[in-house]
Amino acid sequence: MSDSAYRVETTSRLAQWRIDNLASCTCRKSDPFKIGKWNWHLSVEKNKVLYVKLYPEISNLTRENPPIASFVIQVVCSVGDRKALIHPEITDKQLKTNEDFVWGIEVPLTGKFIIDVEFLDLKTFSRDGGEPSSIWAGGQTQKQSHATALASLSRMLTEGIHTDITINASDGSIGAHRAVLAARSPVFQSMFSHDLKEKERSTIDICDMSIDACQTFLNYIYGNIGQDEFLIHRLALLRASDKYDISDLKDACLESLLEDIDSKNVLDRLQNASLYELPRLKASCMRYLVKFGKIFDIRDDFNAFLLSADRELISEIFHEVLNTWKGF
Repeated sequence: MSDSAYRVETTSRLAQWRIDNLASCTCRKSDPFKIGKWNWHLSVEKNKVLYVKLYPEISNLTRENPPIASFVIQVVCSVGDRKALIHPEITDKQLKTNEDFVWGIEVPLTGKFIIDVEFLDLKTFSRDGGEPSSIWAGGQTQKQSHATALASLSRMLTEGIHTDITINASDGSIGAHRAVLAARSPVFQSMFSHDLKEKERSTIDICDMSIDACQTFLNYIYGNIGQDEFLIHRLALLRASDKYDISDLKDACLESLLEDIDSKNVLDRLQNASLYELPRLKASCMRYLVKFGKIFDIRDDFNAFLLSADRELISEIFHEVLNTWKGF
């Protein structure tokens, strides 16, 4: 059989595989063809039912960033009146293996036919997570639009462009924008929507934050926060996220605080976990202290902690100790 029997013809988004003849019990796999970033294969298997498969070629790219495909696939009889069997449109289906899309056709097919695949969209997840985006012009335009908008938002803060609200921290002040704050926090939105002093005076007093921590807080809201400043001000950001009901910031602080619990910070983290109702952080701190026996390594600090900690929290700690060590 000639090589052309396995070749798939393509344009930018369309692939066609012409099959001249298929024996009653046989399998056939096409040569690889490129659509988007990936090499693809079509395959057919005929045994009473004709099975058509579409899948990307196995590679590091496929494993690390499999395509999320939207496509229309049909089988067209290429003789006579060109009858077509059309599969319902596939939307946003992740394809990693040759079993992720299998189309069983029970209608008997004889003679020549064409498998026709039109890719409507191909998406991938970005390295920093979030929603998948198209690899084609529309998706790239969207990415560029988001990046430009974020850069402009950052400039509004750093260059003080048309600020209309002043935030007074414990040791300094900084300008911001009501609309941005209100869009990110229902607490800020309420302040500016009702006849409160913040609306009348065009100021917000955040006296429990330093100017550096407040700047970091605003950098997060405006999408311009750096990793180092985030790590330095995590606890202040946690307090602010709880106070101003910014759940995504609270989640980010939680995940970060879970990553580096040690004997120097565990008691402080445990206190904050209790204060801001973070059960995962509390459980991790308890486990570090009790199951791993670190409570004995910081005995003096722990004794001082007991003098000021919440009674309910102290009770939870001792219950954890009793439950952990009762079998020893």
